[in-house]
Amino acid sequence: MQIYERVFGLLQDMGMTQKEFSEKTGIPQSTISDWKNKKVNPSSDKIMIICQVLGVTPYDILSGTESDKYEKPDYLIVNKSTEEYILIDSIRKLSKSKYNRLFGYVEALSVTEE
Repeated sequence: MQIYERVFGLLQDMGMTQKEFSEKTGIPQSTISDWKNKKVNPSSDKIMIICQVLGVTPYDILSGTESDKYEKPDYLIVNKSTEEYILIDSIRKLSKSKYNRLFGYVEALSVTEE
């Protein structure tokens, strides 16, 4: 199965139109139509935004498998404009003693309340 076929299959599964997909990705509708009509794959510079909008990984879209069928990587990708990034960046700047203290708080907060 080609990448463009996976994209259109996911769009169909999600009930998303090509117009909605175009609006969410910023990819012109004519380009999206070309994928289908000319049976060509999206260019590599479009893969990340396609994956983000469709909620899949590049591995999913390129290999045709689902994420839960392979071992997930042991890293996260975080957008710099999010609070999560700011938090991670702040933690990385802490001294070792403050880091350990914060880690202790996190462990205490992670304990399931009964």
